[in-house]
Amino acid sequence: MELDKIRNLSDEELVSTEKTSAEQLFRLRFQTSMGQNDGVKKLRELRKDIARIKTVARERQLGIASAQAGTNPVAAKAGKKGAR
Repeated sequence: MELDKIRNLSDEELVSTEKTSAEQLFRLRFQTSMGQNDGVKKLRELRKDIARIKTVARERQLGIASAQAGTNPVAAKAGKKGAR
């Protein structure tokens, strides 16, 4: 799931999406341990999606604006170094 889509979800939708993704991850891990699933790509995607969802939820909890998340901190640091 893309970050823009996650940011547009409401708080309740974030919680339900996180639960759904966690259940899917559990099932895929179980299938992998049983030898039924060889693909690791979906596992990686689900883990990253859950991390993105939790990050957006935490940003909202702390009151961090989403516009700040879109800035590039590396470029900002590079600009500060040149100012010295």
